[in-house]
Order: sequence, then structure tokens, then C-alpha cells
Amino acid sequence: MTERFPHGLVIGTFYPPHVGHLALVRAALSACDRVTVEVLGGSTESISVPLRVEWLREEVPTARLTSIVDDAEIDFESASAWDHHTAVIRNLLDPSDGPVSALFTSDAYGEELAARLGATWVRVDPGRSALTVSSTAVRADVAAQWWALPAPVRQHLAKRVVVLGAESTGTTTLAEELAAHFGVPCVPEYGREWTDARPGGIESAWQSVEFDLVAAQQARLEDDAARRSPRPLLLCDTDVLATAVWHERYVGSRSPTVEGLARTRVPALYLLTSPDIPFVQDGMRDGEHLRSWMTDRFREVLGDQPAPWVEVSGSREARLAAGIRAVEEALAGGWGLVPSLEQQQQAAKADAAASERTAGPVDDSVGDADD
Repeated sequence: MTERFPHGLVIGTFYPPHVGHLALVRAALSACDRVTVEVLGGSTESISVPLRVEWLREEVPTARLTSIVDDAEIDFESASAWDHHTAVIRNLLDPSDGPVSALFTSDAYGEELAARLGATWVRVDPGRSALTVSSTAVRADVAAQWWALPAPVRQHLAKRVVVLGAESTGTTTLAEELAAHFGVPCVPEYGREWTDARPGGIESAWQSVEFDLVAAQQARLEDDAARRSPRPLLLCDTDVLATAVWHERYVGSRSPTVEGLARTRVPALYLLTSPDIPFVQDGMRDGEHLRSWMTDRFREVLGDQPAPWVEVSGSREARLAAGIRAVEEALAGGWGLVPSLEQQQQAAKADAAASERTAGPVDDSVGDADD
């Protein structure tokens, strides 16, 4: 591509963004002085439009990002729908960038839209032969399309499985063995590292602010691991919710800030380790007498939060087998990403037509424009 353009435009649902989208935007950036990326989403879709914009801003920071939630009809055969969406696209442009001189798309709708905008149509990877991925495919099977997802999307979509429990109940062993079984990262317990390094050592009184620090770092470790995981899964040896319980133990009261952070980080599954194995003192643990209280408190806390949880007990082999079954069930549950707005509209039309003629099953396999 040798021609240079003053102002390029890329539009799409980006539901969610993938490497095909990034290639499209980067093609525009390489050929234009300025590039606008418009994120056009529906209110009934599973991933919010602002979150998609946030992800794209991290991946293509030099593009101008703009967005809208628009539930109007999407119909490439309708003149009124074309008029509406063209007006929306124009209104999202910043006048200071000047008119759109080039429209970059992979799909054929670009020819009509470019003509309406008075722009040159630049078709990138027609038929998607170079990057065989679409948002429709990602939504249908996140695990199969994991290779195509940028780091911030992976961070959001990775299923976190958290192993927690009282002292010396085998949490670290189970978390590490499960991670090895599934071939994914195991996020270590930052609180243990902090306990070893904290000013005053393990004997000094704990301060509430320390638990805020531990919770924030624990969350950061999880997010970093999710970004680099080879599968949409990671195992965590404790998490922020467990940190909140340890705050109760060492400070004597609950922490609104740690509990507030925990509510924003609900995992796919909790595994609670039972205190039915021998206690081992490693020099940092309080003592066996606290295991029953802590386990009961973990049961109460887990019962009051939305993630599913399973208590594992018995031998090391029995715990691992139970954990594997629970994790496989969590993965089999999928991600629950609903079809795009366009697909929902097409399915509704097909349902209505089928009802009128009492015909066979509905085909909802329609894809998104530049999805």
C-alpha cells in the first residue's frame, strides 16, 4: 500500500477485539496521518462498549477512539438503516480531523459506506484469508480462539480458579498441582511474601493498610498471569476475598476496602481445602488451634458470594481428582457471551418469519460487519 491518506476511518463492533481488528487498525495507521476508530455496540451485548474502547486504547494508543451504544436496526438492504448509521458514523467524527479520506474494512459493506462518506475504500485482507478469526468465532469458543486475543481481552476473559483455606490445609500444593495438570500459570500467595518481608517481621502488629497493599498486589499478579496464560484459565493460591478473611483474623475487624475490591473480582470457581490433613508448622503459621475457626469463616464467606465453590478433602490424590473435575466443569460452562446486536436482530426476524409459516429451525449464523 503506497498511497497516503490524511484521515483514515475504521469501524466495527469489536465484540471483542481480536488480532484481525488490530491488523485492520494498524494498516490504517501505517497509511494515514490520522486514524479514527469507531466502536459501535448494542446495549444487549455481554461486553460493554466502554470496556472495548479501553482495550483498544491500550493496543492502538495512537488512534483516536470514539464510541456509541446504538440499538437501531442493522440491515444492509434497508436504505433508511443505511441513512441512520451513516449519520451516526459522521457524528462521531471530530471535525478537527477533517473529512474521512479512506475507509478501511475487511467486509464488502465498506464499498457502500466509503461512497456515502466520499472516501476511498481500502479493503484489508478480503475474505480474512491471512487472519481467519472473527468476533463471532471468539464468542462461540473462547478457548479455541484464545490465540487471537490481545492481552487486555485475555485478562478479562480468563477463568480464575482460586484455592483457599486455613493454614496448613494444602492450598499451595493443590493450586500448583492443578496448574501443572492444566498447563497454566499458578499465581502465588503474595501475602506470604509480604509476611516474610514486612517491617517489624512476623511478630509486629498488623495494620489494616497492609491488607490493602496485599490485596492490590494479589490482584495485579492475577491480571498479569491472565495476560500470558496459554489457555483461558489460571489457578490462584488465594485471592482478595481470602485476604479479607485474613484481615478479620489479624486486625479483628472487617475491611470495607478489601471486601469492596473482592466484589469486583469474582472468579469462576473457589476450591476450599478442608483441615483434615496433619498440621505442619513452618515458622510463620499461627497454630493448629485456629484451623477450624478459619475454615468455618471461609465457608460462611464463600456462601455469601456469587461464585460456585467446592470443598475438597481426603488424600492428596483425592483432592487433586476432585479439583480437576470441578475445574473441568467450570470450563465446560463457557463464557455466556450473547450474540451481537446484529445477530440478535437477524434471529428475531427469522423467528418471526418462522412463526408465520410454521417452518423449520432458525439459522442464527449471521456474522457481524467487521466483527
